[in-house]
Amino acid sequence: MKLATAVINGKPTIGVIIGETFFDLHAATNGSLPKTMLEAIRLGDDFIKKVTELQETMDGKGIPLSEIKLLAPIPRPAKNIFCVGKNYVDHAIEMGSKDDIPTAPMVFSKTPTTVIGPNERIPLHKEVTEQLDYEGELAVIIGKRGKAIKREEAMDYVFGYTIINDVTARDLQKRHKQFLIGKSLDGSCPMGPVIVHKSQITDPHDLKIVTKINGEVRQNASTSQFIFDIPELISVLSKGMTLEPGDIIATGTPSGVGAGFNPPKVLSAGDVVEITIEGIGTLANRVDTE
Repeated sequence: MKLATAVINGKPTIGVIIGETFFDLHAATNGSLPKTMLEAIRLGDDFIKKVTELQETMDGKGIPLSEIKLLAPIPRPAKNIFCVGKNYVDHAIEMGSKDDIPTAPMVFSKTPTTVIGPNERIPLHKEVTEQLDYEGELAVIIGKRGKAIKREEAMDYVFGYTIINDVTARDLQKRHKQFLIGKSLDGSCPMGPVIVHKSQITDPHDLKIVTKINGEVRQNASTSQFIFDIPELISVLSKGMTLEPGDIIATGTPSGVGAGFNPPKVLSAGDVVEITIEGIGTLANRVDTE
């Protein structure tokens, strides 16, 4: 089940994508299903059950994807996005050395104002940074409230998965000696194009992830290379902190980021970033020319 947020009649609403068609769930149920993804996630299994039943009656009632604008599945997260740093060995090494491989999850965050949707422009922010970089990542969407979640129960708290581009200003990261500012420039978190419900992903720890810049493959890896898997991340984050429906965990990026090349291959105006994750789709965004 692929869930998305789209602009219909000038207003955002959620729907299910079947093939190349978007079906407006709120309209199809005369308003009995919610209009926002956060509301839908909070309904949990009840929402998924209703959509599953509804899909059998949707033929001919949808809108071609070519005729609508998709937004980020969660256009405005309720709180900061949890991001995991250096969760692939090769990426940790390319950003430092073998001494930089973490022994516990390294976590930072991106603010809600970073989020943009598929095909939206990534701001270049040339007034504040000269080193804008890309990071293709699998993101986990939390489906129910929990604290001190046991590792063996962690996957029960997952709603689904999407793609995130953890766009980063490397020079701001270095200057401020921390991640928040360099990770939180407006528009620096492209997300989408859909949330795939967890029932459709057989093994989130065995998904191919590929990032291309202007058609050139830069990142080519598998989530099987995680240092810390999803249950570990959920367990660690929830030890003293409550996770809530709609929370987003970006699981880290593999090697091949621009900063890992010599000389670095930072993003430039007009560059097209495409991140493809098996079972989810492709998130594409162009860097703004201004």
